[in-house]
Amino acid sequence: MTASSHRTAQALRARSQKTEASLLRIKRVVEQLAKNGTPITVAAVARQADVSRTFLYEHTEARTIVTQATLRARGLRAETDQAQRDAIEASWRERALNTEEALKNTNAEVVNQRERIAELLGQIAGLQGEWTDADVVRITTANVALQREVRALTAERDRLNRRLVAARDNARFADKRIAALEAQITEKLTVPPT
Repeated sequence: MTASSHRTAQALRARSQKTEASLLRIKRVVEQLAKNGTPITVAAVARQADVSRTFLYEHTEARTIVTQATLRARGLRAETDQAQRDAIEASWRERALNTEEALKNTNAEVVNQRERIAELLGQIAGLQGEWTDADVVRITTANVALQREVRALTAERDRLNRRLVAARDNARFADKRIAALEAQITEKLTVPPT
């Protein structure tokens, strides 16, 4: 074997090892992108795997790795999108059923309330029929008298509250005055005569 053919064989081995290392990096990058849910594009794979785009387009195995990963990601995204759409539709269906049930309950409550109002209106009409004009005048007069009495009692309460506040103020003033006089007496008793 000549030196030239030996160098050529070494160069071919080095190139083959470099290609294998690049393919391994491409596989790892594709797996990582798929795991993260990041879109798998030629540019993203080339940048992260530190290979050229030309390598990805021209090398059959590299192109196959990227293409299959892209198709798998699209399939997963399509399945995920469909699952999300199904979940949203189920949620809306559940909300619609709940709303329908609430509407039925509300309608039943409205019917019950209307019946109760009709009963009460009937009772009011029955009560109104029993009152004579003299009863209405007597009750109205009594009501006016009671309102006057309430106003008078409120005024008396307010007057008494003002007197109570004034009495408390006077008591506080007297307490202070007594304390001051006691202090003066104590001071005169403790100071020896000169």
